[in-house]
Amino acid sequence: MEQYFEIIFRTVILYLLILVIFRLMGKREVGELSIMDLVVFVLIAECVAFALEDMEKELFPQIFPIILLFLIQYLNSLLALKSKKVRDLIDGDPSLVVKDGIINEEEMRKQRYNLDDLFQQLREERVPSIKNIAYAYLEPSGKLSIFLKDDDPLIIPLIVDGDIIERHLKMIEKDEQWLLETLKTKGYTNSNEIFYCCYQDYDLHVQLKGTPIDGKQ
Repeated sequence: MEQYFEIIFRTVILYLLILVIFRLMGKREVGELSIMDLVVFVLIAECVAFALEDMEKELFPQIFPIILLFLIQYLNSLLALKSKKVRDLIDGDPSLVVKDGIINEEEMRKQRYNLDDLFQQLREERVPSIKNIAYAYLEPSGKLSIFLKDDDPLIIPLIVDGDIIERHLKMIEKDEQWLLETLKTKGYTNSNEIFYCCYQDYDLHVQLKGTPIDGKQ
């Protein structure tokens, strides 16, 4: 009977601990988990399994790796929040696999993403033909984001957290010099102070770092 109480006690403690940890790690859909998230979740599951299987060992030494994994993930999330470069390094970056109805073979090979995968996801999104696609991005989660030619103009981020995204400039056939000069005409002289800048309807939408939600500087 004592063993059953020990099992109940460990199960409740581990359940509450995992519930708190996952709550603190933030809200993300399962399909949007990064590689780092998946690694942490798998390792936490293994630690929980060991804690429930080995009843002879004390509980805290078996809980400690779970807490350590949470701290690693929490530190990673803070670094990723402050730096887009860290986010790109850990989570990866969307890959442009279709542009103006043309499949990007080089990017497909780089991502080890074949035509069968592409056509399957197009069928799932009810897109009848490649030629109808303006842009299709393979997200780090493996989901295909599709923008049709008849859709509203695509919003393209050019600056995120002060970092200029050069590959997006190439998409609109512009360069960094054009971006900086255009920002200067709008009164923005330092790109590092820009939280978000996007290209929409042939114009730039800019938000500075620290802008309150009411939009007033």
